[in-house]
Amino acid sequence: RTTLLHAAAEGQEAVVKLLLERGAEIEAKDKDGQTALSWAAANGHEAVVKLLLERGAEIEAKNKKDGQTALSWAAANGHEAVVKLLLERGAEIEAKDNIGQTALSWAAANGHEAVVKLLLERGAEIEAKDNSGRTALSWAAGNGHEAVVKLL
Repeated sequence: RTTLLHAAAEGQEAVVKLLLERGAEIEAKDKDGQTALSWAAANGHEAVVKLLLERGAEIEAKNKKDGQTALSWAAANGHEAVVKLLLERGAEIEAKDNIGQTALSWAAANGHEAVVKLLLERGAEIEAKDNSGRTALSWAAGNGHEAVVKLL
């Protein structure tokens, strides 16, 4: 992992800013193809996500391991503020990863009620199916997330 990726993953906004000012490659990727933006989003570092987007980070970049976007990572890990920011900046709400899961299905599968609610309010397709034919409801129910099941 590059210094920029490490700083983004750890939420070190000042360090990320300095590295970018000194010419760090904003789209540098780790061995799995994850960018600084996806690391910051996955770990819930809203300020770093905002900085990277302001500096032109590719919002729809997918990692090569599983094809997840920054939005999918943030949703899967329950980072509501980051999900909201990414949506406000134009992230594709229906982007699918390599197994066909959307941000909504990831949030539902992991029981993140507030993120599920936000995604639904923003128009996420409730009936979207992954490559196995499973919907967000199916994932939430299968993982025992009663509150999310009620939302869906």
